[in-house]
Amino acid sequence: MKTSRPGNGYVERLTVPWYWWLAGAVVAGLLCFEVTLAANWGDWMIGAFVLIVAVIAVLLWSMGRGSVAVRDGELWAGNAHLPLELISRAAAVPSEAKSAALGRQLDPAAFVYHKGWIKTMIVVVLDDPDDPTPYWMVSTRHPEKMLALIPAATTLG
Repeated sequence: MKTSRPGNGYVERLTVPWYWWLAGAVVAGLLCFEVTLAANWGDWMIGAFVLIVAVIAVLLWSMGRGSVAVRDGELWAGNAHLPLELISRAAAVPSEAKSAALGRQLDPAAFVYHKGWIKTMIVVVLDDPDDPTPYWMVSTRHPEKMLALIPAATTLG
């Protein structure tokens, strides 16, 4: 996980946990072992091993390449961005409430940028009559840092 605060902004990479890489290495090792059990040894196996490791590495890398940010007067979630002046309210969604917020309470028109391995989120309610999206839900490991930069943020409690 990388976080930074360049100037008056905040950027967070939503990388997968480090132990997923360890699990990926174990899975790659098991798959390579299965290949050796299923076929006679040959030079082609080296290529198969490299391919197995590469596929797992690319999968884990692509899952963790998303980012969220508050910078230059906008909230960014991946490639989507929202001007801060269109936000009427913002608050943190604690891990205990995340399941309900993404389940039975979720509005189908909401914009959701969710990473399952991140326990907390923020919700920002929009005040834009031209946009049918009622609110955004964005995964972040540090909701308090993001909310500190959103003028319409409120504290629940």
